[in-house]
Amino acid sequence: MTSYIWICTISYTCVVHKILVGLFYVFLCSQSGIYTFPYPLQPPPFPAQYNPADLSHVSVPQEELDIRPKVSSLLSRLVNYTNITQGAKEHEEAESTGMSHMKSPNMGTLMGVYLPCLQNIFGVILFLRLTWIVGTAGIVQSFFIVLMCCSCTMLTAISMSAIATNGVVPAGGAYFMISRSLGAEFGGAVGICFYLGTTFAAAMYILGAIEIFLVSYVLSHEWNSSALAILNNMRVYGTICLSLMAVVVFVGVKYVNKLASLFLACVIISIISIYAGAIKSIFQPPNFSICMLGNRTLVRDQFDVCSKVVLDGNVTVPSQLWKNFCSSGNISSPQCDDYFNQNNVTEIQGIPGLASGIIRDNMWGDYLEKGQILEKAGLPSVNVHGAVESIGLYVSADIATSFTLLVGIFFPSATVTYSIIPCGSNRSGDLKDAQKSIPIGTILAITTTTLVYFSSVVLFGACIEGTVLRDKFGDAVSKNLVVGTLSWPSPWVIVIGSFFSTVGAGLQSLTGAPRLLQAIAKDNIIPFLRVFGHGKANGEPTWALLLTGLIAELGILIASLDMVAPILSMFFLMCYLFVNLACAVQTLLRTPNWRPRFKYYHWALSFLGMSMCLALMFISSWYYAIVAMCIAGMIYKYIEYQGAEKEWGDGIRGLSLSAARYALLRLEHGPPHTKNWRPQVLVLLKLDEDLHVKYPRLLTFVSQLKAGKGLTIVGSVIQGQGITRHLSAIKNMMEIERVKGFCQVVVASKVREGIAHLIQSCGLGGMKHNTVVMGWPYGWRQSEDPRAWKTFINTVRCTTAAHLALMVPKNVSFYPSNHERFTEGTIDVWWIVHDGGMLMLLPFLLKQHKVWRKCKMRIFTVAQMDDNSIQMKKDLAMFLYQLRIEAEVEVVEMHDSDISAYTYERTLMMEQRSQMLRQMRLSSAEREREVVEHEAEKIQMTWTKEKYEADRRNRNNAPENFRELISLKPDQSNVRRMHTAVKLNEVIVNKSHDARLVLLNMPGPPRNTDGDENYMEFLEVLTEGLERVLLVRGGGREVITIYS
Repeated sequence: MTSYIWICTISYTCVVHKILVGLFYVFLCSQSGIYTFPYPLQPPPFPAQYNPADLSHVSVPQEELDIRPKVSSLLSRLVNYTNITQGAKEHEEAESTGMSHMKSPNMGTLMGVYLPCLQNIFGVILFLRLTWIVGTAGIVQSFFIVLMCCSCTMLTAISMSAIATNGVVPAGGAYFMISRSLGAEFGGAVGICFYLGTTFAAAMYILGAIEIFLVSYVLSHEWNSSALAILNNMRVYGTICLSLMAVVVFVGVKYVNKLASLFLACVIISIISIYAGAIKSIFQPPNFSICMLGNRTLVRDQFDVCSKVVLDGNVTVPSQLWKNFCSSGNISSPQCDDYFNQNNVTEIQGIPGLASGIIRDNMWGDYLEKGQILEKAGLPSVNVHGAVESIGLYVSADIATSFTLLVGIFFPSATVTYSIIPCGSNRSGDLKDAQKSIPIGTILAITTTTLVYFSSVVLFGACIEGTVLRDKFGDAVSKNLVVGTLSWPSPWVIVIGSFFSTVGAGLQSLTGAPRLLQAIAKDNIIPFLRVFGHGKANGEPTWALLLTGLIAELGILIASLDMVAPILSMFFLMCYLFVNLACAVQTLLRTPNWRPRFKYYHWALSFLGMSMCLALMFISSWYYAIVAMCIAGMIYKYIEYQGAEKEWGDGIRGLSLSAARYALLRLEHGPPHTKNWRPQVLVLLKLDEDLHVKYPRLLTFVSQLKAGKGLTIVGSVIQGQGITRHLSAIKNMMEIERVKGFCQVVVASKVREGIAHLIQSCGLGGMKHNTVVMGWPYGWRQSEDPRAWKTFINTVRCTTAAHLALMVPKNVSFYPSNHERFTEGTIDVWWIVHDGGMLMLLPFLLKQHKVWRKCKMRIFTVAQMDDNSIQMKKDLAMFLYQLRIEAEVEVVEMHDSDISAYTYERTLMMEQRSQMLRQMRLSSAEREREVVEHEAEKIQMTWTKEKYEADRRNRNNAPENFRELISLKPDQSNVRRMHTAVKLNEVIVNKSHDARLVLLNMPGPPRNTDGDENYMEFLEVLTEGLERVLLVRGGGREVITIYS
């Protein structure tokens, strides 16, 4: 019957597929006009061997099919798609059986997510520390601790469920979620922290297993040594256990997976035995008596009978307890400890039972200092000091306790270390419906464990004596695990079950941590971790396992579960914090790709979870929290500056876009205030024939002027047709010169049109350029092509019309590089006309850069005959003082003088050259027209009288044109302009010939375009003899102010 259903399903799928392909084929044919369908509709003449899935004969080019595949091919790839690397289990099975294909997913929510989650949540803290936490904090505060930790985990699980169901989550789990949601920097930083937490988790589980091993009956005599010997025992046995586990993981993870069921069974049986023991204690409490001296708790394995004397036949003799406290064995003349002499020895029940009412005594906490003896309130006691030598006979606190310490120790027991990551995300390849199983299984597992923890807190407080609860290592109950004393039928159930559960959790940590590190290394976001992306031929992370073992050994050397647990809490809390942040950011941004199948989430829950994570970090240990944040911060900055750039469509980029949009809309309200004005620069670069930057020092100058502040747009125009993108050369040069900004290339038929487009359209909203930087057209005098200087003048006119400032660095190749330093020299400003303060502001901005920092600033201004130069100097000095600019002030007087012969000759040469070039361009155009006509004559074989007369007239005009050049007289207005330029240049060269940089006002071009060439000559004369010149033209607004 099943085979028949499959056959019918496949047949139906094939029929539907053929119908869809046929309809698609008909649509293409009707659109391309290959076939026409008269009414009534006739079938098209298909080829004899027509295949409906073959569209090669339809009018769809093959290259079109390459970039836009057929619907059937697309659907086939989507069905078979998986971006999850083949897991370790599949690798081992393929290696041992020779299989080349992966197993089909067949695991449901129960076996695939829920039970593995339970295995990894229940562990060392439940069996070794929860009773101690209840006894120390009391039932009420313990309830609050469990509530905080489990609420944080539940909120994180909700956020994780939303992220995990928003697509396929490959190997890496939480690292993958965070990095793809918040970017490579956050993902790498939190991924490394989470890796360290997972590695220290292995150390914590191993230390828990060794503690069970040493506290139990097997090696109880080793636990009676000094504190240093106990620590050394933990280190030795822990190192041996770590080595054995690492070998097991290296040899084959399939053995770990096979033992997982055994470990899970141990956990479940242990928890059931606790509940069974609690129920049994109602009717028949277990017999675990505690020996008390006064109100102090005694270490039970130091003596056999809880009494000062015993009867040996009919003779009363001292007991072993007496001998421990007394130096003399004679009862009649004892030399005993004062506290022993004045207090009686009593015996109380360690497990009164669920119906005893002990819950009232355990409701509130009893925090202890290190070395403080465990005492029971209500027992009679004479408060005298005993001998120091007797301290070891009492049960005392090994560490100082506080609420914050207990939170840090308990939190790892609430972490879904592997339920969220491997059990959820990394197991998705083994699940029938991963996006359904992961949220349901994880949330149900957290709910189950939360209920177990709440009930355990109540049962422990209601069944066990408070002094026994506060006895961390079971000294009062003969080295039994405290939770084991409550279990039924025997404490050995808890001993064996907790040992195997901690070993299993340690193996899972050693299995998962190297794969997490391998996933980070394969993403190549941290260069020095690349080696850990490699492994065995089957993909096993050998090098990552070695590093994990070394880091776990550091945790083993700490040799204290109570000190390792807060470290785990920090790293896991940081990971959870960023999982919640990722979900909140994605939800608030409402990105189109954010479509999780899990609908029961909200950004407010994510923010609440994030806040709880941050609060728990500082509640647990503020200094550990700061260290963890510093580690994450350093990794973040390292990835930002040295790591590979990744574009994963992360939420931080979307957040940046939203913030940029908001800021741009705010900037639209009006132009910036004068106090906030800074040059937002559009740099016009010229590319050579090979599309390389022709004058890279232009970018150098801009980087020194901007120092990474404000807006910088680097634009270029390529002459041609169509659309092209030649951004790589400009971007590379921007990176070399460390220019932070944007790049834009425009393709235009004419360069001047492209430049006009750039000036008008660059920028967005309020983030538009207010200054244009362009190079000087070198060699314009020698070039017969006037387009170079005409484009330059046209750009000057465009910037003036757009009310933009203009800067033209002349001789830019002599400008300093970013590696040079001027240790002395001056920046000279020649302030001829007021331009809004640009000439004052630019030197100040340049001096912020290390290249120009040690240069002094000098300001020169020109006084005419009717000006009071002394008063001008005082006024200028006061103006600079109010502007808070330090500069030397000098007023230069320029007297009216007769126009020199040099000026007259220079003007005459300028106009003669202009006239000659004009005639040369005219004759050149006629020659080109003549060539065209000559080519046409070869075809038409005709000659007209008009052409003959024109040719003769041109030949006769040549001598006449030369005579006009000889007899040319210069225009008087040009002579006056040239006179001004020559005299001003003489003064500037005289005063500033040694200056590092000279800034001066750039005069505007003439309104009449006939004088454009003369304008270029005036600028050449004005800047002649100066090494570095910056021509500055204001944008028509004030850019500097004296007000604060």
